[in-house]
Amino acid sequence: MTERIVLAYSGGLDTSVAIGWIGEATGAEVIAVAVDVGQGGESLETIRQRALGCGAVEAYVADASDEFANEYCVPTLKANALYQGHYPLVSAISRPVIVKHLVKAAREFGATTVAHGCTGKGNDQVRFEVGIQTLGPDLKCIAPVRDLALTRDKAIAFAEEKGLPIETTKKNPYSIDQNVWGRAVETGYLEDIWNAPTKDIYDYTATPEFPPAPDEVTISFEAGVPVAIDGVKVTPLQAIKELNRRAGAQGVGRIDVVEDRLVGIKSREIYEAPGAMALITAHKHLEDITIEREQARFKATVGQRWAELVYDGQWFSPLKRSLDAFIEDTQRYVSGDIRMVLHGGQAIVNGRRSETSLYDFDLATYDTGDTFDQSMARGFIELWGMSAKVASGRDIRVAGK
Repeated sequence: MTERIVLAYSGGLDTSVAIGWIGEATGAEVIAVAVDVGQGGESLETIRQRALGCGAVEAYVADASDEFANEYCVPTLKANALYQGHYPLVSAISRPVIVKHLVKAAREFGATTVAHGCTGKGNDQVRFEVGIQTLGPDLKCIAPVRDLALTRDKAIAFAEEKGLPIETTKKNPYSIDQNVWGRAVETGYLEDIWNAPTKDIYDYTATPEFPPAPDEVTISFEAGVPVAIDGVKVTPLQAIKELNRRAGAQGVGRIDVVEDRLVGIKSREIYEAPGAMALITAHKHLEDITIEREQARFKATVGQRWAELVYDGQWFSPLKRSLDAFIEDTQRYVSGDIRMVLHGGQAIVNGRRSETSLYDFDLATYDTGDTFDQSMARGFIELWGMSAKVASGRDIRVAGK
């Protein structure tokens, strides 16, 4: 029986050429696997037909938009996950769901190997292959660009020689990856980190310099999950899409950062994540009134570690699973409404309410009705500063000798 290889297929030039390139290099049959994670653009059927036209013996296509929103975006939101304080893990959280379908397709079609289109110096090769090793430890992995010398100029020449049904004459200077959680742009002109981004690289966001009128929105959460916008019930996917539209129109969610890649190099990245950043901002403000102080402090540490694990391709790791359990426990009372104004590139919270809030007006007020017993403060301060006071006395005593 001829060996079969499943290929993570985007429908673009590189992965379209990879179908035939892999076949010629290995003698194997190629099954193209396309997964819709809300990236927009062409229909899955169009992509399926292109894969078959480029030589795939089978084409597995999956609409995973709701799955991606529910099982990958929502946990990221609950963690308030921002890698290095900036990046909302746009590409990093899409790889595990793609891996899941790659392994599923490999089982369904009897493939022994999984292929992806990543280079040898990026993060995604790690995310794909570690995920595949975890879910399908018997499967082998290859990367045509990294392992089979498939460069872009060779891809263009191969496509023209074979008459493949794919556009080869226009070369986008940027590398772009997108899904419903956001959009990532790198390479080309952006590799000089002194260069400012040009307007043409943006798609999910309008320029914030000349915004429309301020847009006030109320986002409702239940146990950390967005469930309504302006009182209208929504699914997580609908919430992200609606805020992509509304926050994007105000230029919210543009991120320009030099980040530390897993392989040890620094990389300049431009991200657009209007819905993600608006939701994370709202969620964090709701946590501020519903999560106890020490729990909140520790959750910030957990969220940072969670983001690092996911960025580094460890979505299926035991530690990630344990951190998930902690984060999920913290979300028990994260229910209520957040009102925010979207305008000029900013999402500014101006109202909060929750039936499970820890904010006590009578304790917080300085006006009549204050129930806080101020006489407790003096003794508290004495005890709180005791260890520092004793250490300071020791320092003075020793220094005087």
